[in-house]
Formats: sequence, C-alpha cells, structure tokens
Amino acid sequence: MARDLMFQQEIKDNVARSYRGIDAGGGEAVARRLYNDAELAEVPAGAVGWALGVANPIRYAFLEPGQTVLDVGSGGGIDTILAARRVGATGKAIGLDILDEMCERARSHAAEAGVGAWTEFVRGEMEDIPVPDESVDVVVSNGVLNLSARKSRAMAEIFRVLRQGGRICMGDLTLEAELPTEVASDPSAWAG
Repeated sequence: MARDLMFQQEIKDNVARSYRGIDAGGGEAVARRLYNDAELAEVPAGAVGWALGVANPIRYAFLEPGQTVLDVGSGGGIDTILAARRVGATGKAIGLDILDEMCERARSHAAEAGVGAWTEFVRGEMEDIPVPDESVDVVVSNGVLNLSARKSRAMAEIFRVLRQGGRICMGDLTLEAELPTEVASDPSAWAG
C-alpha cells in the first residue's frame, strides 16, 4: 500500500473537522468587507453569515445569462447564489463542497433566495470533481485551493470540467515566506 507522504487524508480530515466546528454568524464581518450592499441584498442573511472567503470572485467573473458556473468550495453558498442570479434561469450554478452539511445549508439558502431551481450543490472534493468533462463555462473559487494538499490535481480537475474557451476566476492565499512551525503544524490553520 502506498504511503501518504503528503498527509493528504490528514489534511482533508483536519479541514473538514475545522469547518464542521465553525458556528454560524462569524461571516458577516467577512462579507461586509468583500461584497457591496447591493450584492449582499441579493443573498439571504444565512448565506451572508456563512461567508468564509477571501475575495469576491463573482464581481470579476463576468458571468452571463445562460452560462454554467461551478463554485469550487461553495460553503454556505454566497458566491453560488450570486452566480445563479447572474446566469439566470437559463443557466446553471453548481456549488461543490467537501461537507454534506454545507451543501444542505447552501441548498436552503439558494431556495430562500429563489434560485434553487437552477442551482445545485454537490458533495465532492476539488481533486475529484463530480462534474462531466467540458460541461462548465466558468469556474469560481473563493479561498479554497489553498486547502488542498494536491493543488496541481485540483487545477487539473478544474481544467477538465471547463469547456473550450472557459475561464477561471479565483481568489486565494499565497505566501512569500515560510510559515512558523507552530502555524504550519496547527490543523486549525489549514481552515483558518
């Protein structure tokens, strides 16, 4: 049996455990920093409360009616709901999250927002996206790629699902220096 020298499963387990441990309500301050009042008015308070991203990829994704958009790491659904509003009922918004409970939460938020009919939330991993090849026009992601131990695999999956001429709009973290050992070895840092 191959050894997991990159501790991929441990990282996934730590990320999942950390996100399961987050209480609702902490995301409003994050959302107010990243989204303007008009954008926040488009989503239910519950989705605002679960905003855990680092950017606002929807603002720069230039989504159009009729497109299919995939939100990698959809969490509580704020970006997926905003995307669904942009692509409209002739399009499709798909949210992908590693946690069933986040998918359920996001489904509820999408239904409350009135976009549930053309919005889908699926449980899966960014390294193995359960979406057909070349089926998506735009992939968005907000503070999630950094959580993968296999970033090149996650990017390969994103490119696999994109149609010819498709595009990516992603906000994430980058580091220019080594993390202190106490941060690099802290499971909550992978989700923080």
